[in-house]
Amino acid sequence: MTAAVLMATTPAAAFADGTGTFYDRTFILAAHEKCRLFLAPVAGALSAATLQSRGAALRAGTTEATLQATAARARSRARQVSCANPELATVRDRVADAFAGWQRIPRMDFIGDRATWTADRVRREVATWRLVQTSVTGASPVRFGLSAAAPGSGTVFGGETLSAVVSFVGRPRPYATRIVMRDPTLAARPWLTASGRAVLPPETARQEVWSAGTAPAAATLLMTGKTQGETWYFPSTAGDRLSRLDPREPFLIQFLFRDGSVATATFEAGDFAAARAFVALGTV
Repeated sequence: MTAAVLMATTPAAAFADGTGTFYDRTFILAAHEKCRLFLAPVAGALSAATLQSRGAALRAGTTEATLQATAARARSRARQVSCANPELATVRDRVADAFAGWQRIPRMDFIGDRATWTADRVRREVATWRLVQTSVTGASPVRFGLSAAAPGSGTVFGGETLSAVVSFVGRPRPYATRIVMRDPTLAARPWLTASGRAVLPPETARQEVWSAGTAPAAATLLMTGKTQGETWYFPSTAGDRLSRLDPREPFLIQFLFRDGSVATATFEAGDFAAARAFVALGTV
């Protein structure tokens, strides 16, 4: 779905670089923050869609600097528009109609260049993945995302938690796990190869987030066919850091063993931020 912002409120220059959808959604979101146009579910859906359009623009080759300038123009325009403007009221009604359905969508795939985040908002009575991407290290499957504990489980990690679940085949269990990704304070832009593919920057421009705990994985979090595995939990701040990555970028989940070896699974940042916003709409 696209935001139904009237063309009359959108400067033609905003579309010259292919950022029209991102401009539209940023404009109406800024107008909402100023004028309180929507109820929370619609505002949440619009936030997710705005992040999704940002990811689409980046994957299409739009630079971060261009998107920042586009967002600045959209927010500036929103500041200039009166909350009593009848055109804004028309925009509000159209956007509300367009995005009201998002709050009733139970599942959505956020497809990236090489991987997909699957978001699931269905209410369940067992531990489940609210948001997940699948990878592998060697012959061992790894799933990473937001997991939700079974209601009433009493687990100290209750609620939606950033988690990695691994089922190792024929080797000792790791003693620690970490997420490795670009550090925007050390490398402001994604590290692109000559072909335009995003890769991890050198180690001097990376950051690490270490796991905060581990427990046996619930059977419902395992890959099909697996009977055992471990869940590694990460602080919520790791999700905030992942949300700031370029959607084309890879990040790593690394499992550390006492013999000094490291098992690595590669994931793609993709539309993690948009998918997490979609999950935040709540269960259905």
